[in-house]
Amino acid sequence: MIEFQVEGMSCQHCVGAVTKAIKAIDAHADVQIELSSGIVRVDSDDTPERFGAAISDAGYDVKRVARSA
Repeated sequence: MIEFQVEGMSCQHCVGAVTKAIKAIDAHADVQIELSSGIVRVDSDDTPERFGAAISDAGYDVKRVARSA
């Protein structure tokens, strides 16, 4: 599981945009987004760097990345 702290998400449209960006990297990724806290969790074998870049390219600021088991 990869966890990102993302700034700039304020509505369900933002959630959809971030989810779409992640799914473009890995269509089978499990994506969980907590809009109020800005936490984005991705369960995938792909790299955090690729997902972080995709989130940034979608227009959001990635402030922190952590990987958990």
